[in-house]
Amino acid sequence: MTRVLKAGRVEPKSGDTRSVVVFLHGYGANGADLLSIGEILGDHLPDTLFLAPDAPERCAGAPFGFQWFPIPWIDGSSEEESQAGMARAIDDLNAFLDGVLVDNDLLPEQMVLFGFSQGTMMSLHVAPRREDEVAGIVAFSGRLLAPELLEDEVVSRPPVLLIHGDMDDVVPPQSLPEAAESLQQAGFKEVYAHIMKGTAHGISNDGLSVALAFMRDKLGL
Repeated sequence: MTRVLKAGRVEPKSGDTRSVVVFLHGYGANGADLLSIGEILGDHLPDTLFLAPDAPERCAGAPFGFQWFPIPWIDGSSEEESQAGMARAIDDLNAFLDGVLVDNDLLPEQMVLFGFSQGTMMSLHVAPRREDEVAGIVAFSGRLLAPELLEDEVVSRPPVLLIHGDMDDVVPPQSLPEAAESLQQAGFKEVYAHIMKGTAHGISNDGLSVALAFMRDKLGL
């Protein structure tokens, strides 16, 4: 049985929902951590609903934070526990995304996944394995998990924007070109990249501007 993800939301400024952006936060954070970006972007995407679910598990190292799955080198979990946690979180997230589309009478091509760090890992793993292609994936400061499996398991190939800070000391910047290469080898035709110069493990203004332009384009706004 899937777990219900609790999500914060920023309603469309226009009052009319024609698209949705789903924020997926990083390890030890929560949905509110990214939801404020929806307030900023709402002026530029007035017909867009912004949703930011909390990941399904409490994070042991962050009392007020959540995790999509355990990370062995941080929390001492086993590789088996990490993989099992991710498998369960994938089911939870897919159920959440299906519900968002049904509840708001939207099509997959009206949805963007916007991930940060571990949320990017979830986005890049889940979206390509969904039957119907979403409008796009915005992938900040993360990496592509199990790249060796992607070519055999890919079902849909949405446009992907990879963004990473060149001073990131949490997820190495090299993760961006590695992900881009694997995506292209798996047949993704639209893979874009942006390096945030002088940025550590975070989201800079220039990165957010590039993300906004990408989302406006892919949502047809």
